[in-house]
Amino acid sequence: MSRLLYTAALFLALVAMRAQAAPPDEFIAAYARDHGFSGTILVQQGGKVIYRHSFGLANIAFDQPNDARTRYKVASITKLFTSTLILQLRDQGKLDLDKPVRTYFPDYTGEAADKVTVRQLLGHTSGLPSYDQVTDGASAIRDGMPVYQLPHSSDALLSLYASGKLVAAPGTKFEYNNADYVVLGKIIERTQGQGFAEALKRGILVPLGMHDSGVLRQDQIVSRLADTYFRREDGGAMTPDLPAYPENWYASGAMYSTADDLLVFSNALFGGKLLSADSMTQLLKPGLDEYGLGLWVYETKANGRTYRVAKRPGRIMGAQTQLYRFLDSDTTVIILANTDSTDLDEFVAKIGHQLMR
Repeated sequence: MSRLLYTAALFLALVAMRAQAAPPDEFIAAYARDHGFSGTILVQQGGKVIYRHSFGLANIAFDQPNDARTRYKVASITKLFTSTLILQLRDQGKLDLDKPVRTYFPDYTGEAADKVTVRQLLGHTSGLPSYDQVTDGASAIRDGMPVYQLPHSSDALLSLYASGKLVAAPGTKFEYNNADYVVLGKIIERTQGQGFAEALKRGILVPLGMHDSGVLRQDQIVSRLADTYFRREDGGAMTPDLPAYPENWYASGAMYSTADDLLVFSNALFGGKLLSADSMTQLLKPGLDEYGLGLWVYETKANGRTYRVAKRPGRIMGAQTQLYRFLDSDTTVIILANTDSTDLDEFVAKIGHQLMR
């Protein structure tokens, strides 16, 4: 090899090594810039927040930047709050995960009433048909989203979309399904004698001081809430999310929060302050598709070592979220985005690899 080629090869190797060894903050900033990320990222390690930064705009028309106080639609991270409320009822002796739906919801009319257990709802193995038939942005733009673009009470959601005939034998097939969490939301309401939003406040938000979190409704304005945008497949332009009633996602995806509030929740949950040790074991026991009771739990490899990870992603149009927790170390990554420009599954995994060097 000539001296020139050797020098060039050495230079490229050094650049690659430097990229691999870049501190997490440098890596995150570079990845966010290169992938058009808009949102807030928070990283905790060893009990300390080691990274907190926001990128992009909360409102494009008014050039309003995202910041640490920005509230975001957290989409299916809501499911982890719902499963926590269910497990709190278990800890209070008010609910058995292996009892059928009718035990706690006597007037439920669906076929699942006597065949599906609470555990199967939590783990998406109920066999209920999924009512979310939107497969891509183009079809949503063309055909609309009737389930979400017409106003529905939680009772209407239940009767119209979560009370049908089973399409699979309970416990035999994993099928990610918002209908499961509609039924769970109604079980919480019946058992607690109050609406889901109030049960959420009483069981989690108020005790933890999560003042920047709650349940979205179309008829209520939430201050500091980021607008959400998605990229149209038919033209490539960034556009506001399609109009929808956020309450139609109910106990499966209607919450908003901030990165700091979600860290408070994560620390309380995984720190054993919200659930008993046995309920935490139930929550984190992976079932079909490596899904526990409201989140995925699996092993990942980073730099030659194996780590257990709990992951709760979410996505509704431009709202994208990740709550990513290394279970054997105090390491948490929270990403809240208000556009769909960035692949957050890839982003959060790469941040995790950087942290586990």
